Amino acid sequence: MDPFPELTQQRREYSVGELTAEIGELLTDAYSGIYVRGEISGLKLAASGHAYFTLKDDRATLRAACWKGAYRLLRFKPKDGAEVLVRGRIEVYEPRGEYQLIVESIEPVGAGALQAAFEKLKAKLAAEGLFDADRKRALPRLPRHIGIVTSPTGAVIRDILHVIERRFPGLHIRLYPAQVQGAGAAAQVVAGLDYFSSEAWADVVILARGGGSLEDLWTFNEEDVARAIARCAVPVISAIGHETDFTIADFVADRRAPTPSAAAEIVTESREAIYNQVLTAQSRIGQAMRLRLSRAARRLSELGTQRAQMTIERKLFRAGQRLDDAGQALREALRVRVAASTTRLEVLDRRLRRLDLRLRLQTASFKIRQAGASMEAAMGRRLALAASKSGQMAARLNALNPLQILDRGFAVVSLPDGRVLRRQADAPPGTKLKIRLAEGAASATTD
Repeated sequence: MDPFPELTQQRREYSVGELTAEIGELLTDAYSGIYVRGEISGLKLAASGHAYFTLKDDRATLRAACWKGAYRLLRFKPKDGAEVLVRGRIEVYEPRGEYQLIVESIEPVGAGALQAAFEKLKAKLAAEGLFDADRKRALPRLPRHIGIVTSPTGAVIRDILHVIERRFPGLHIRLYPAQVQGAGAAAQVVAGLDYFSSEAWADVVILARGGGSLEDLWTFNEEDVARAIARCAVPVISAIGHETDFTIADFVADRRAPTPSAAAEIVTESREAIYNQVLTAQSRIGQAMRLRLSRAARRLSELGTQRAQMTIERKLFRAGQRLDDAGQALREALRVRVAASTTRLEVLDRRLRRLDLRLRLQTASFKIRQAGASMEAAMGRRLALAASKSGQMAARLNALNPLQILDRGFAVVSLPDGRVLRRQADAPPGTKLKIRLAEGAASATTD
């Protein structure tokens, strides 16, 4: 018999699974959509496509899991040692009774501050009217001169040139090489925009770079770049990153292109499309002229004016002849322009081949090797000549050495003060003399 029946009726008993599940629900309800900052460690990418890692700081660690679907959408992929800000929710992994962070998005520490700076500058420039639609200029339909501000290396410039060549070869293109990422990039981009603005050469300017993270694209979120776009004297197309990337430059530019290749398609209309439009217009004009002339002829015929009818027939023939001439001239002009464009393209291709840096580097390397060999040979000749001169001088010095004379039996007689005795008068009787021989010395006194 239970001694405390009233307590037995009030208590609630949990299984381990029930308690763990209820705790999990409480944690998920309380901690959803939270942001956790920490350093990633122990990253593991499972064959299933899920990612597992630990977030840590100097006080604690937290297990984290990113499911396959969310991992594919991450713009910043996790890596060991990276300090990140993770958005997610807390769940309990019931088999181990452990709570973990289910990752929904990851951004490197600092990206939040960049985003805040982005929104602040965006609001400032919008208030000044730099994004207003009424200040944006229409792009020229058939630009002949296209300016491009981007890096001279990489896929972006190649893609743009390829699209322009395919759609309408022979256009004049001028590239202003600019660094598009890192220190000094904004100043170079501004210089490129100001160059095309002041030169009055380009009909339109393409500002382009490939995709990247928020930090990679930050050059195009700088206020100086935005104001350079706004004051540019010619229309500017912003082609920054991928279709999902947005920068301040996109809002200020006269036109935004989702990709650099799309920008090249915007500024160039297909040559075939233009030719078809010309043919269509020619056909419509001919039909309209024939219709009007037919109506006029019928009207004159109805009036019974034979002479007028003959006159109008002559006008019809002449108008038809002029139409034929105009069509022929138009086709010839198109043929000449296509041929000239092809020739200009070939000239540009040859010029680009002559400017190939690999050939220049190979030539420079050959010249350096030649100069080194010449220098080595010249140094060898000079050293040999110097050695020869040195030997000759040593022989001459040896021949002039007074000690060599002593070896042949001569002696050097000097006075007490060290002067060499040359005359008898300088050594009166009783003078002590020092005699230096080839080996040793002797003393004497004059009589």
